[in-house]
Amino acid sequence: MVTLQIAQDPAADELLSNDPFALLAGMLLDQQFPMERAFAGPAKVLDRFGTLDPEKIATADPDAFADLCATPPAIHRYGRSMAKRLQDLANVIVAEYDGDTTRIWTEATSGADLVKRINALPGFGEQKAKIFTALLAKQLDVKPKGWTTAVGDYGKKGFRSVADVVDEESLNKVRAFKKEQKAKAKSEA
Repeated sequence: MVTLQIAQDPAADELLSNDPFALLAGMLLDQQFPMERAFAGPAKVLDRFGTLDPEKIATADPDAFADLCATPPAIHRYGRSMAKRLQDLANVIVAEYDGDTTRIWTEATSGADLVKRINALPGFGEQKAKIFTALLAKQLDVKPKGWTTAVGDYGKKGFRSVADVVDEESLNKVRAFKKEQKAKAKSEA
């Protein structure tokens, strides 16, 4: 079993490595927030809620769940709104995948199908779906036919996204790449 090193915290990374819903939830939280802190969010939920079982998260009292997500240190800069997104995600995992997160990728017929399945999840757009597909392929060896074409540049070697984070050095290289891309986009605007 691969041990991911995205959160840069041994306990949080072990959870990401062993709990598919935790990994998916970390990807959901990875927006407008430092990557490693976003991927540490599921460990905070587990510590405070006692489980990452999608059914239990989906059926939790929304206000109480939002409170535990927003309690400092919060799971995200926008802890309460992300709590709702986590519950929405858990609802889909329960309703469409019988609570088994891995079915998203084990039942995908191709890389394009996997991107489509992830893109259909609440809180995921096309870019995030491609990045998560690349993460599954590069780090967990989930490589449905055509995955490199489906994810575009995220399938290339280099340090473009969380899919390429394997240690602190690679995290810093991904962060530098993102900063460079933002500066480039700004200069072209």
